[in-house]
Amino acid sequence: MAVRPLNFTTISLHHRHRHRHRLRLSLFFSPSPISSSLASTLSFLRGIASKTSYSAVSQQQQQQQKLRKELLLKELKETETLAQKIGKAIRRPGVPSKSRVYADVNVIRPKEYWDYESLTIQWGREQDDYEVVRKVGRGKYSEVFEGVHCTDNEKCIIKILKPVKKKKIKREIKILQNLCGGPNIVKLLDIVRDQQSKTPSLIFEYVNNTDFKVLYPTLSDYDVRYYIYELLKALDYCHSQGIMHRDVKPHNVMIDHEQRKLRLIDWGLAEFYHPGKEYNVRVASRYFKGPELLVDLQDYDYSLDLWSLGCMFAGMIFRKEPFFYGHDNYDQLIKIAKVLGTDELNAYLNKYGIELDPQLAFIVGRHSRKPWTKVINAENQHLALPEAIDFLDKLLRYDHLERLTAKEAMLNLLIFMNI
Repeated sequence: MAVRPLNFTTISLHHRHRHRHRLRLSLFFSPSPISSSLASTLSFLRGIASKTSYSAVSQQQQQQQKLRKELLLKELKETETLAQKIGKAIRRPGVPSKSRVYADVNVIRPKEYWDYESLTIQWGREQDDYEVVRKVGRGKYSEVFEGVHCTDNEKCIIKILKPVKKKKIKREIKILQNLCGGPNIVKLLDIVRDQQSKTPSLIFEYVNNTDFKVLYPTLSDYDVRYYIYELLKALDYCHSQGIMHRDVKPHNVMIDHEQRKLRLIDWGLAEFYHPGKEYNVRVASRYFKGPELLVDLQDYDYSLDLWSLGCMFAGMIFRKEPFFYGHDNYDQLIKIAKVLGTDELNAYLNKYGIELDPQLAFIVGRHSRKPWTKVINAENQHLALPEAIDFLDKLLRYDHLERLTAKEAMLNLLIFMNI
């Protein structure tokens, strides 16, 4: 494994009475010191890194390593200040990473298309034109409500944005405007803000969604294929428009099963793709984060969304939600390595010149690849068919450039799964 030497909210939403929302945000941080037991572990790891390799140690040393690894994992799970313990990976000169498809969309398009910071927001109706009915969700950056338009009583979704940088709000609005009318993309109907607090809200089309935890266990093999295909339509469209979603997960895929209607929502983390640009790896939700995010590869591309879709598909066909269930970002990489193997992970790291922090390399350990058939049981065998496994295997690849693109995945479903 590529390893470098060791170096030394509380949100309260004042519910809208009838005329306005009020939103307050308070953040509290309570860093934890490094314990003496972890310091001892770090000292031990230095010895491991400088004196010997994993394969050369004696049986007794292996036992000691196992105990130390368990201690380190315990320490990592008991603290919120993980950055104090595991550093970022280092990128050496290696293979440049550029998307296989739609790489130059934003190079060709005029700057006005992707330069969201220069966007002038056109506020629509008065916020008082909409009334909250009930809360339907919340996230890191927003509170979401079912609402109605007071004039015609039409249902809608009201997304009240929490205080964030203005450019983030502009980015989401610009992306939604650019994608307007695209297949299975949630429709942005209006942009409003409270006149006093200036809190902005986005008004979206209403989808009679069934919670995925209720819906997914009832889906047939055909249903799964159908909805994955519908989701791929949305992804291929946004990718063709030079946009990465960066937060694909069941919570952001609304399904009205009665109408067989799917909408991809929550574009708050979406971003325009520019070849060679280094992006923030703190995107996507933990269980759906691609390996590139977990090893700090910053010049990622649209293929990140295909990993997330692959995780969704795995959860659906194996009836295991989430499929990769890590307790934190480091444990998430471990969970992936226990399925896809560490030989393949090392090949990926070497190809892109990535050196992991030695502590992370140590706790990841060594694992052989696990056959997909090991996950099949009596409860999921009607869904985990050979064609589905083949499709999944082409999505869940360490190397993002080896994954199916959204268009290729659609063709794969059409040809091999009789959509």
